[in-house]
Amino acid sequence: MRARGLALLLSCLVLPLTAFALEPGERIAPFTLLDQRDRPYTFDDRLQVLLVARSMTGSGLVKEAMRDQPADFIDGTRVAYIADISSMPAAITRMFAVPAMRKYGYPVLLDRQSRVVPRFPGDANKVLWVMLDHGRFVGQREFSDANALRDALKAKAR
Repeated sequence: MRARGLALLLSCLVLPLTAFALEPGERIAPFTLLDQRDRPYTFDDRLQVLLVARSMTGSGLVKEAMRDQPADFIDGTRVAYIADISSMPAAITRMFAVPAMRKYGYPVLLDRQSRVVPRFPGDANKVLWVMLDHGRFVGQREFSDANALRDALKAKAR
């Protein structure tokens, strides 16, 4: 009886983790977020790659990958970038982080309440590269190296 109870408990704990995993062909639920300049961005079927950063480490990888690159690497049309800033204290966000991001030449979609990023499970210290086709999930990759991310963005820009 204890073994059955333990198995039930474990399945209840693991089930929520697997419920969020995207399946190939699954349609991505639409969303709208503001970028660092308070311009709205609405997800549409043209998007091919969604970069997702859950932490300062992930955001730093994107920033490093974009160093000395044209701003249209992340154009918001074919490639968009979401940063989850929900864990950042509001004062830090308002006074330092967002003003610094306004200097970037590319849009950074800000997930202030962590409404969108949790839809895409992955390692918090890596950048998730979500591949899309006409609004449907195709696959994903994770990057922990800025040079590899830069190379992937260059290949996508061709």
